[in-house]
Order: sequence, then C-alpha cells, then structure tokens
Amino acid sequence: MLPLTKEQEAAFGLELAGKRQEHADLDAAIHTLSTSGYGDQMLIQRMKKRKLALKDRIVQLENILLPDIIA
Repeated sequence: MLPLTKEQEAAFGLELAGKRQEHADLDAAIHTLSTSGYGDQMLIQRMKKRKLALKDRIVQLENILLPDIIA
C-alpha cells in the first residue's frame, strides 16, 4: 500500500473520530431503549446493524492509519 499524504491521513483521522463517536452514541441509545422497555425491537435491530457496520468501518480505518508492520 502506498504511503498516505498528510491530507489523506487527516481526512481518515477525522472520519475515524466521527465513526467512533457515532458508534458510542448508538451504543448508548440502544442501551437506553433496551432498558426502558419502550423500545421498538425493529428499531433496536436496525440500530444494532448500523452499529456493526460502523465497527467494520472503524476497523478498516484503523488498519489504514496503523498498518501492521512485519518485523
């Protein structure tokens, strides 16, 4: 993989921070809806699916920004 430019690294870093925040927000919302007893199960399932997709993207971004270095 080619080295990232500073602009690309900054853009990926900003995206990573945003995805992490969205993931944390969804986690809190899912927890609140689940414990309140008023949460719509379909909505909770969609939120969990979105949370998994965010986690996948977070892992991709982390791998781009911090590639494994074979020593």
